[in-house]
Amino acid sequence: MAANVKPRVRVPKSASKDEVITIKTLVNHEMETGLRKDKDGNVIPRQIINKFTAEFNGQKVFEADLDAAISANPYFEFSVKVPESGTMKFTWVDDDGSTYTDEQTIEVQ
Repeated sequence: MAANVKPRVRVPKSASKDEVITIKTLVNHEMETGLRKDKDGNVIPRQIINKFTAEFNGQKVFEADLDAAISANPYFEFSVKVPESGTMKFTWVDDDGSTYTDEQTIEVQ
């Protein structure tokens, strides 16, 4: 599955001190629920992203626990107040233990 999972993140390159910015993330993932069957009638095993976290300079600013009701290619949009320059780190965790990460820097002026 890991070869098909591609995180996409949109973070402003710069912001003013204490500005509230909007972060947008999308990860390409099939999010198989474990409820469907293949053409031979066999259950397709569940494989979903079950956790998403966003950290700014090592401090968690957003977290979501996901379940089988989430559609394919989960999208998140949230706001964060940035007091200083730093790095946003995004982590998606899959049922099989795989993790997918992305990091983006923000320059505060």
